Amino acid sequence: MFHIDLTHFSKKTTDQSDQLSTNQHVYENLYNSLIVNKINRSNCNYSACFLCNSEVHRNFPIDQRSIIELECNGLLNSEFCEIPINISENLFPEDFIIIKNEEFQEIAQVKLIGEIVKIKRQSIGLYGETLPEVIRKATLEDLEKVRKNFDDEIRAVPIFKKAIKKFNIDMKLVSIHFQFDRKKLYFFYTADGRVDFRELAKELAAEFKTRIELRQIGVRDEAKKIGGLGSCGRELCCIRFLSSFKRITTQLANEQNLLSSMGKLSGPCGKLKCCLSFEIE
Repeated sequence: MFHIDLTHFSKKTTDQSDQLSTNQHVYENLYNSLIVNKINRSNCNYSACFLCNSEVHRNFPIDQRSIIELECNGLLNSEFCEIPINISENLFPEDFIIIKNEEFQEIAQVKLIGEIVKIKRQSIGLYGETLPEVIRKATLEDLEKVRKNFDDEIRAVPIFKKAIKKFNIDMKLVSIHFQFDRKKLYFFYTADGRVDFRELAKELAAEFKTRIELRQIGVRDEAKKIGGLGSCGRELCCIRFLSSFKRITTQLANEQNLLSSMGKLSGPCGKLKCCLSFEIE
């Protein structure tokens, strides 16, 4: 899932170095709690890789639209976004952008650009679907609005916990997300079984004066939102690159002769490790 790090917004190409100096100075004043981590960029028009050694499904056509892959905390129902020609040449991985669909505006971070996105989409059979659209690169004013949304998300935590205690609802809050345009406030939670939260939603809507959406998620999704390290010492796979979860069973462990160490096969989420499926083929 998309973990916003506003310091990356100021990373630009060399020909924008003068503007970078100005923006970074403002950034460090606005977000001095964040550590600036400079990354050298190459001149290539794509980054990262995907599904190494996987076979591309040639039966699907290549979508020739100008599309990027992105990360976003909002519920987009898509990991891809279409970009207008007039700004396509100025986007780089880790840039922050404002995107829209028919219902809302949201902030997102560019993950992958260039021709490799077309190949990736072909490999998973995506073509011609309706996608959100990039409005513009995020400005400092946009990021200041995001900072205010963050502050309100933090303020919402004790209010939410007080409300669930009032209505005696057994649920665990995982994260909160304020939509960029503030038209909707999301509460992501885990619970054993289904929860009747109608009265809770009314209480929260009256408090925050906006639409409220409560989303129940699984423990794997919780780990993806919270983050952490696996027993291998690396960042959890669900954060680094997994966009969907496969069904992991003990049969996968049995076929790899790992049943003798079952105690070590569970991840921080309490479920069998996703990496058990990596070697099965």
